[in-house]
Amino acid sequence: MLSEYNSNLVVAGTDEAGRGCLCGPVTAAAVILPKDFYHPLLNDSKKMSEIQREILAPIIKKEAISYAIAHIDPKKIDEINILNASILAMHQSLKKLSISPEFIIVDGNRFKPFQNIAYQTIVKGDGKYLSIAAASVLAKTERDQYMHKLHLQYPQYSWDKNKGYPTRSHRKAIVEHGMTNHHRKSFRCLPLQQSLDL
Repeated sequence: MLSEYNSNLVVAGTDEAGRGCLCGPVTAAAVILPKDFYHPLLNDSKKMSEIQREILAPIIKKEAISYAIAHIDPKKIDEINILNASILAMHQSLKKLSISPEFIIVDGNRFKPFQNIAYQTIVKGDGKYLSIAAASVLAKTERDQYMHKLHLQYPQYSWDKNKGYPTRSHRKAIVEHGMTNHHRKSFRCLPLQQSLDL
């Protein structure tokens, strides 16, 4: 059962999607929910179906006091590494909120201070707190839509299905077609894939 973190504070939850992908952006969302927000479908986005996330995303956007989403592209990921890029995406989404939160809750165990606002990292927080779960849904759905659009330009990589994750078919496509400018070069996709048993 998901809960509020602290009903006495304006709390923003933040989470990212796409950290383990071979290509595409890492995407983060930040969400401030009303105190009485509830929806029976809301859970850790990884435990929800794509259809459930697509149903929930517009509801979260409509009901949220404030929400924001940010993408960090592969070039920046290669430049500063995926952990720093994930935190940067969360910072950018928090910065875009129309209301400044009094407290930030972050999914995971790594974060950097943001504008002197107190924060708490929470392992598996997307399965514990409403605002992190809502952020996970928005980050995941926005990134999935982004990858669907890229798929239209590069159908051979099946990004509409794998969303950039290192599936067997995606790794095989990298071996056959090489990397695009949307692949993360620091993940050394092609040399590693060539040595894999496909």
